[in-house]
Amino acid sequence: MILRIMTEASHNTNAARGGGAAPFTAAGVRRGAVQALPLAASVLVYGMVFGLLAKTAAMSFAEAMLMSTFVYSGSAQVVAVSAMESGRIPTGAAAFAVMTTIVLLNARYLLYGAALHPWLGRVSTLQAYATLVVLGDGNWVLSMKAAQEGEKDAGYVFGSGVVMFVPWLMGTTIGMLAGAFAANPRSLGLDFMLVAFSAALMSGLVKGRSDVAVLLSASVAAIAADRLLPAGLAVLTAAAAGGLTAWLRFKTVEGA
Repeated sequence: MILRIMTEASHNTNAARGGGAAPFTAAGVRRGAVQALPLAASVLVYGMVFGLLAKTAAMSFAEAMLMSTFVYSGSAQVVAVSAMESGRIPTGAAAFAVMTTIVLLNARYLLYGAALHPWLGRVSTLQAYATLVVLGDGNWVLSMKAAQEGEKDAGYVFGSGVVMFVPWLMGTTIGMLAGAFAANPRSLGLDFMLVAFSAALMSGLVKGRSDVAVLLSASVAAIAADRLLPAGLAVLTAAAAGGLTAWLRFKTVEGA
C-alpha cells in the first residue's frame, strides 16, 4: 500500500513537471532491494554489535531502539555508546561533546544528499523524505554504483535503503536481548565491525590505479587526524583530503 502511494505520487509529480521528474517505480524499488540483500546480513551483524555495546553501557531497550531508528549511523552510535560506558547519560559539557561528535560524523550525509540530488530532487516530497529516512552508507554506495551503470529509477535508492534499515533494527534488537549472556563485545574485537564494513563498501568503488592517490591521501589524513584531532574529525578530514585529491586530479586531466 505504501509503495503504491509513493509510485502514484511519482506519476503525479511527473505530470505536474511536464515529464521532468525522475521515475520512481515498483520495479526500481525491487531492483534496489534485491541488490542490497547481500549487504543486509552484514548490517544485521553490525546492528547486533551495536546492541551488545549498548547493553554493556546500560542503555535501556527503548533508548537503543530509538537511537537506531532516528540516528541510524553505526559510527555515531558507537561513539555515543562509548561515552556512556559508565552507565550514565552524559550531561553538561560531556553531552555537548557527544552531540557535537555525532553531528560531525554524520556530516557526510550532506555530501550524500548532494550526490543524490539528481534523483531525489526530481521526485515528490513524500518519496524524497521517505528515501532519506532509510538512507545509509551501504545503500548510498550501491546507488552511486548503480547510477554509474545506468540506473535512473529513484526507487532503487528507496528499495536498497529499506532492505538495510530493517536488518539494522533487527540486529539492535537481537544484540540487546543477547547482551545479558554475551561477553564484552570490545574484548572480542567486535567493535572493529565499523572499520571492516566501511572498508568492504569502499573497495567496491575502486576502479583502478587512478584511484590509488585518492585512497592514499584519505588514509594518511585519517591517520594523522586520529592522532592529533578530537574524535569524529578523522572521517571528515579523510573525506576532505580524498575529495581535494580527486578534484586536483580531475582538473589536471581536464587541463591536459
